[in-house]
Formats: sequence, C-alpha cells, structure tokens
Amino acid sequence: MTAPLVEVEQLQTYFPIRRGLLRRVVGNVQAVDGVSFSIARGKTLGLVGESGCGKTTVGRSILRLVEPTGGRVAFDGLAVRDLRGRDLRNLRRRMQVVFQDPYGSLNPRMTVRALIEEGLIIHGLGSARERVDRVVRAMERTGLSRQALERYPHEFSGGQRQRIAIARALVLEPDFLVLDEPISALDLSIQAQVVNLLIELREQLGLTYLFISHDLSVVEHVSDEVAVMYLGRIVERATAAALYAQPLHPYTLALFSAVPTVDPARRRRRIVLVGDVPSPSNPPRGCRFHPRCPLAESVCREVDPPMVSLPEHAVHCHVAARELARSGGNASVAAATIAALLADRATPPTATLSPG
Repeated sequence: MTAPLVEVEQLQTYFPIRRGLLRRVVGNVQAVDGVSFSIARGKTLGLVGESGCGKTTVGRSILRLVEPTGGRVAFDGLAVRDLRGRDLRNLRRRMQVVFQDPYGSLNPRMTVRALIEEGLIIHGLGSARERVDRVVRAMERTGLSRQALERYPHEFSGGQRQRIAIARALVLEPDFLVLDEPISALDLSIQAQVVNLLIELREQLGLTYLFISHDLSVVEHVSDEVAVMYLGRIVERATAAALYAQPLHPYTLALFSAVPTVDPARRRRRIVLVGDVPSPSNPPRGCRFHPRCPLAESVCREVDPPMVSLPEHAVHCHVAARELARSGGNASVAAATIAALLADRATPPTATLSPG
C-alpha cells in the first residue's frame, strides 16, 4: 500500500467571536472540528459538502494559510504546524493551491510571465533565463502558448485564467495541490477541459490532490477517495466506488439525491432536508446532523456517533451502525435499508393545484 503523503489528525480551526469595546472573545466559530484523513502519494481525495461546511478552511489549514487551532498535520513525515521561517517556506514549494476564482486570484497589474515567475523569484530558484524556461514549460503543460507571456489576465477567458493559475502552482514543481473549487466559476463548456487537464497532470507528474468541490459528479470522476463534510466534521469517507454505490450516512444520501442524472438506473428519489444548517458557533449536541435528519433518534440527540469502519468505508452515524450490525457488516444491504427508510420519511409531498 502506498504510504500517505498528507496525514491530518483531529484538525481544528476555530475563529474567535469578539464583542464589546474591549473586543473580548465570547465564543468561537468552529469551522473545522476534529477532521482526520490521509492522502496517499499520487492519489486524489475529494472533499464535498454544502457551502459553509468547512471544506475550504480544511485546505487552507493544511497549507497554514490560516493557522489551525489544534490537531496534527503531517506532510511527507514533517509536522507542518511545527515549522517556522525558512523551513516552512521550503515546504510551501511542495504544497501549492489553485483558488476558486480565476478572476480574483490573479493580480490584474501583472503580466502572465510575472504572475507565474513570482514564486521562482521568492524562492530564489534559477537565473533569469532558467526562470523563463520554467515558466514556458509550466505554460505548455497547461495548454498555454509562449505568446501569452507578456499579456495581462483581463485579456483571457475564464478557462484560460484558471490554466494560468494552475501553471503558477506547477512552476515550483510541487508534490501536493489543494484544488479549491477549481472549476465552479467556469462555464460548463470549459469545466470538462480543466478537469481533464488536472487528471492528465496528476498522471504525468505524479501529483497528489485535495479536490474541494460541491459538484458530486465531478468529484466522482477525479477522486480515488471521497470524504463528506457537514458542519465542520467528516461524516462519511470511502473510496469513490464504494461511496457512490452504497452511501450510508443520511446526509450523503440527501446530497446524492439532489444530483441530476439522465441515467434511469442511477436516478434516486429526491430527499428534501427541512430546516437550516445550525450555526458553527453553537453546534448541536450529539450528532450534528440530527436537527435535519429524518431518521434521527433519541441517541442521535445526545451522543456523538462513533466511527464505524469497514474495508474502504467509514461512517459516523448511529442509524448506519445499527443497520450494519443487523446486516452482518454488509454495506450494500445496510445502504439499501437506510435509503428505503429515508424515502419513506423524507419524500416531498406532491404539489397540487387548487381549482380556479
């Protein structure tokens, strides 16, 4: 088995809430609370969930673009949170990020050459001639021509700008990329091109990805493993094949039911969740999903569900744990039972029209 390149254990990232004239801390927004996972070298972990669940904060905490509150992050055996100064800067050459918005992540006052070359200058890599060669090589890998060197970001389309952002990340020859919603700001016609480019780069360069997205169909296409987040925590994690074939957590089932598909064999009955996502500054007791879960029981309201592990699958859910125990650990049977229960309790009522 391939050794993990990235290991995250009980990661916490809280943002203080300050009030009053003295700006005293009166609470915390628990953006990330106890997240654990690992990513093997050359593999992709997809991180999915609703907006505000903490996906982006996880990626930025790993890179220390925001400082974690607690937990452990290891990269190739190095304790990331312990590094300072030059050691941290050297590590960041191996860990890069592609942001969601190619319109906002590129400085409009800088040429394409300056944007991509900037990291090489900061890290003191190569002579001026060598830097240009590396910039051109990174551009060619992402499908950009040398003629774009002296042009500015506003002269390019959204897809081309995202290719520039990818080239900027690749020029330092990293091992690990955090891809934070890299296609959500692009037109549908361009999204497939960028996704295919990322897959090709991973295979050619042996890159490792954390692919953050809310687009479940894209995540299935690019990921080896998928983790589902809700309110700062991972509620289910599995290989992509296992998760999409037999989701066990009610929240995962609800997400999948909202994905449109033209394949009747993959079409799921729509599960509509009621209520709003609780505030991350005051999360509920027990299972954080229980206020919106159609299958919630009394134990869900009081006890935080432990992790139930299967080969290639892990889930935090009391109902899933019970059904897995009843089925003798058969995930397919348990998933079918949970889906049937949800369909009975969470099917939206049929709309009716009043006469006149």
